[in-house]
Amino acid sequence: MTSAELANPSRKQRVRTLWISDVHLGTRDCQAEHLSAFLKGHHADTIYLVGDIIDGWKLRGGMYWPQAHTNVIRRLLTMSKRGTKVIYVTGNHDEFLRRYSKLVLGNIQLVDEAIHVTADGRHLLVIHGDQFDVITRYHRWLAFLGDSAYEFTLTLNRWLNHWRARYGYGYWSLSAYLKHKVKTAVSFISDFEEAIAHECVKRELHGVVCGHIHHAEIRKVGGVDYLNCGDWVESCTALIEHWDGSIELYRLADAQAREAGLRAIKVAEPA
Repeated sequence: MTSAELANPSRKQRVRTLWISDVHLGTRDCQAEHLSAFLKGHHADTIYLVGDIIDGWKLRGGMYWPQAHTNVIRRLLTMSKRGTKVIYVTGNHDEFLRRYSKLVLGNIQLVDEAIHVTADGRHLLVIHGDQFDVITRYHRWLAFLGDSAYEFTLTLNRWLNHWRARYGYGYWSLSAYLKHKVKTAVSFISDFEEAIAHECVKRELHGVVCGHIHHAEIRKVGGVDYLNCGDWVESCTALIEHWDGSIELYRLADAQAREAGLRAIKVAEPA
């Protein structure tokens, strides 16, 4: 971020590419307001929606769709109208869209996967990632059960953080803690990363951009670039490609901390 953007954090930032995944519109834990603000603050040549943007699993059980969720769709359509290419990569929660893969509507494309070429010449596979999740592929009943368990931890999370806030404590993610501490969860994430990295090696690609496991990360796995967008349910994270081809992991919590620091500096400055 430039000094001018730090001085004026409300200014729209021009970037080459944005990757966003696991928004889960249609669920109560979707952080739609934060996502709308993030999109409003950026101008991108291309946006990849890397799966699970709309939660078809949840919508089958009953309709929940507040205005904030419509605002996300409207923001994406506005960006598309203004010249941004929007590539929607389908996921398992929005698998109902896979029957329409290869559909093109103006600047909006619907695909199951894509190859992105960065400004510095790297070829990246862009895919949601459920294809490399053994449970999702071969044991769908376990996937639905796991989704219900995850939703239960999110409900606990809401109550826990309500009381933490009342007593002056910051936000803490129960499910993120479990992912890092429960041995089977850690093993699942590792297996997922290795499987998807192996696919990149097989296709002779430089790396992968994915989502699915709600665990944002940029690192090397098996000699390839592994980039996970994270989610907009808990962590509110995204990937940003700058004009030199470098890719940054955006975290809402970090951005809010920077803005709070800038406000504190401004208040402290002498008149």
